[in-house]
Amino acid sequence: MLLADDERIILEGISKVVDWESLNTELVDTAKNGLEAYEKIVQHQPHIVISDIKMPGLDGLSLVKKVHEEFPSIQFILLSGFSEFDYARTAMQYGVKNYLLKPCNELKISEALNEVITEIKCTEDQKCFIDHLKKDLDKAKPYIKAQLLTELLSSNKDLAYYQKLIDVEISDQQVKLILFQLESEFSYEHIHAIKNIGSEIFGTPMLNTNIGEYALFLVETDGGAEKLQQQVKQIRDRFSQFYKIDTTVAISGGDYVRNVRNLYLEALECLKHRFYLGEGSIITKADITRGEPDRQNGFVFDEQQMSMLIKSGNVIDVSREISGFFEKLMDLRLGIPMTKSYCIQLFLAIVQTGNSERMQIYLDGISSIMQVDTVQQMHEYIKQAAVEITQDYFESYKSKQSTVIGRVISIMNEHLGNPELSLKLVAGKMLYMNADYLGKLFKLETGERFSSYLTKLRIEKAIEHIQGTEDVKIVTLAELIGFGDNPQYFSQVFKKYTGYTPTEYRRVP
Repeated sequence: MLLADDERIILEGISKVVDWESLNTELVDTAKNGLEAYEKIVQHQPHIVISDIKMPGLDGLSLVKKVHEEFPSIQFILLSGFSEFDYARTAMQYGVKNYLLKPCNELKISEALNEVITEIKCTEDQKCFIDHLKKDLDKAKPYIKAQLLTELLSSNKDLAYYQKLIDVEISDQQVKLILFQLESEFSYEHIHAIKNIGSEIFGTPMLNTNIGEYALFLVETDGGAEKLQQQVKQIRDRFSQFYKIDTTVAISGGDYVRNVRNLYLEALECLKHRFYLGEGSIITKADITRGEPDRQNGFVFDEQQMSMLIKSGNVIDVSREISGFFEKLMDLRLGIPMTKSYCIQLFLAIVQTGNSERMQIYLDGISSIMQVDTVQQMHEYIKQAAVEITQDYFESYKSKQSTVIGRVISIMNEHLGNPELSLKLVAGKMLYMNADYLGKLFKLETGERFSSYLTKLRIEKAIEHIQGTEDVKIVTLAELIGFGDNPQYFSQVFKKYTGYTPTEYRRVP
């Protein structure tokens, strides 16, 4: 409190009569005129000034005006005579609401003071409340900033709208958006872990949030693309080390913060190419525009060629053909629906080559192909079916080959004594097959040429006769096993095979 009046009796009277302490106030000083009052107001800056409206040097109204301009929060109670009361009302423009007519007693003064004190306390409470909110707002600004940017991702409003609405300033520098997708079942703990690891490695990203199953980071581009790639790999590797879960990452191109929604849509578009590049990839805008292949000619593959390869039973050739099919499809990037359509076409061409019983099982699996997440998974699924069907053909051929070669060996044993017995004779006269084909088949099945196998059979038959018959002539034995009338040649072959002549072999213990 400060009291100003040019009448000493009133000044001293009010000073002594009013119980300042009971009003929870302190009278800090008094002044005998307006000029002195102004000086002491500047010195003490009291909450309330009780001032006479008529004072020498500087009247009360002028004092109110001057103080209001410099210290607008100081409240005034004006003392005036009845004739001055209308004049005093002009002080209302400076916020003066309390007037006391002279003479006034302690009760009137106390009532006026209580009214002003209540108003001051109310104002201070409001100020404290607002200050507290502002402090809380300052603390919350990083979170508000993140929320602002998160809303920008899914809203058509511009950056200026949100900055004005929330009163948060965001510099409009160049940034990139990094989006992480977890490749297995996950909980919020995993998203939270990605965000923490990312914040540590990126430093202080402009935005660190999650939208559904995605963890997002908005980072400045001043570090360069190579550094950003290294940071992303660090985040993926550390997260995988802790949780054994792989992640696919999409990195947008660079743009200003005000275009963050476009960056988000671009990152989502990058993520779609996970279908082509596979789970666990780091996908950038360059990856989805790479090559720009000619799509005008569409995509053509030879179903008949695939069918012939499968029926040949050659698993290696079939696997190579399917890999080539998917390499072409990956380069074209025809779009997910069209890519799946071509894969279904290939799958049908493959399964129709197999037997009808197994075909229905494969046809039931078409829905599984449509639901796979990546081209690599589709590749493996189709390749597995093709290999199984090709293997069936191989086993079938192998069984048929074994039957044919078994028949050839039986013929060789039956006609062992015929000196004219040969591959050409067996193939052309007995089995009605191509001799070259039968020879290859025989070598594939037995590991030996027909002639070598026949010689082995004849020598083994000769050994049986030598061991089972005490007195058998070499001439007779040669004729018996198909060497005709050439016992000398028989002896040479026998020695080459056993290390002994027929005569020497007979004496071997």
